[in-house]
Amino acid sequence: MPGSLLVAGTTSDAGKSVVTTGLCRALSRRGLAVAPYKAQNMSNNSMVVGTGTATGEIGRAQWVQALAARAAPEVAMNPVLLKPGGDRRSHVVVMGRPAGEVTASDFVDGRRHLARAAHEAFDDLSSRYDVVVAEGAGSPAEINLRSSDYVNMGLAQHAGMPVVVVGDIDRGGVFASMFGTVALLDVADQALVAGFVVNKFRGDPSLLAPGLRQLERLTGRRVFGTLPWDPTLWLDSEDALDLEGRRSAGSGLRVAVVRLPRISNFTDVDALGLEPGVDVTFVSEPRDLAGADLVVLPGTRATVDDLAWLRSRGLDAAVVAHARAGRAVLGICGGFQMLGRQVLDPAGVESGEPAEVDGLGLLDVVTRFDADKVLRLPSGEAWGHPVGGYEIHHGRITTGGDEPFLGGAARGLVHGTMWHGSLESDAFRRALLARVAQASGVTLPESDVSFAQRREARLERLGDLVEEHLDVDALLALAHDGPGSLPVLPPAGGGA
Repeated sequence: MPGSLLVAGTTSDAGKSVVTTGLCRALSRRGLAVAPYKAQNMSNNSMVVGTGTATGEIGRAQWVQALAARAAPEVAMNPVLLKPGGDRRSHVVVMGRPAGEVTASDFVDGRRHLARAAHEAFDDLSSRYDVVVAEGAGSPAEINLRSSDYVNMGLAQHAGMPVVVVGDIDRGGVFASMFGTVALLDVADQALVAGFVVNKFRGDPSLLAPGLRQLERLTGRRVFGTLPWDPTLWLDSEDALDLEGRRSAGSGLRVAVVRLPRISNFTDVDALGLEPGVDVTFVSEPRDLAGADLVVLPGTRATVDDLAWLRSRGLDAAVVAHARAGRAVLGICGGFQMLGRQVLDPAGVESGEPAEVDGLGLLDVVTRFDADKVLRLPSGEAWGHPVGGYEIHHGRITTGGDEPFLGGAARGLVHGTMWHGSLESDAFRRALLARVAQASGVTLPESDVSFAQRREARLERLGDLVEEHLDVDALLALAHDGPGSLPVLPPAGGGA
């Protein structure tokens, strides 16, 4: 009999993705066929899955969770992906393919078809896997949005799925937020919430234990465990909340990644931070480029708008001056498009408004946006080394006299590529850093870092933490048997 479990959270970034990923690895170790699932993900970090003409786009977190589950990533694991295009509008991806836009004004009525697609995808996965570990979004107690919810309690009601609520104790107020999350739900939703997981605990467990016991008495629901704080553990993120903390422990070669307001797929630079002798920082001021050996312009969901932001802060001139001083620049996807001569969006594909702007002029490239999205998994070679990656973009580039470079162009130490993920190719990454180091007069230590092995080691470490600190057997039984009879906490949405 298939089972399922929804991992909800008291807040965004409470640790839902971490717990879901760890459970996927722990359950797969038991020989189960496990599938991750997130009905709707709002993220600009995404990944291409599938092959040939059957490619599609899903959230990066669900792709990593599939790796943790040792399952082939597929679009059903994240059937609805919202890619923010501004404060009030998002580009919609349904079952891996573009499907228009949704705005704040049609948040309820405009999402009913998305709920149908999401629930159908869940039902499909449930028919093919032993266990589906679903991740919620935000908080299940957003009572103003409950009528249109299909990601949290709406999903749980659709599938009769038990729910565990994750709370981040490092933020403080975890007991109140856990109790309040349950109490705000109506009676029917409360009946599915079976217990809690505490995340990011650092301290003396004996001091925490009395609070956990009282929470269990007050709610009639058990605490399934407490995950410790582990600063070495990081996974591909859904959003930009943790960018300030993304910094390597190296020193010697300095990489400055421009923190664009609408940054996307910033996981591209994760591999750089693993290399010895390399220090990676995210920057947003011209002075932050001083002393950098390599400047990276990452992907963006709004090339024209973020190019205007660069100019408003004087970062455009700083990047150009850096390149003209013989220092290295790497542009990836939207960041690469900024390095060209022009960016043309006559139909307003990105922002809804037609645009025609000059780029930084460091590469002989013109970008024109098209309504059809390119989704590819390219592979090739650079400097004699194999390279792979993925493409997700509306921009079509036309190159001039510069050298071809990974679906893009290069001139001297200025490189631009349309391939996300290319830095995960180990030999290519080291060759790029060697060129940067030579130009800067820096000697890098020898490296044998394998990004794929490091990612797998992180997933194994997370699986170990979940096995050690959570009651995995009880969670598996919960997924199969359901929550049983649970008490109602007032006010229960006014229904108690």
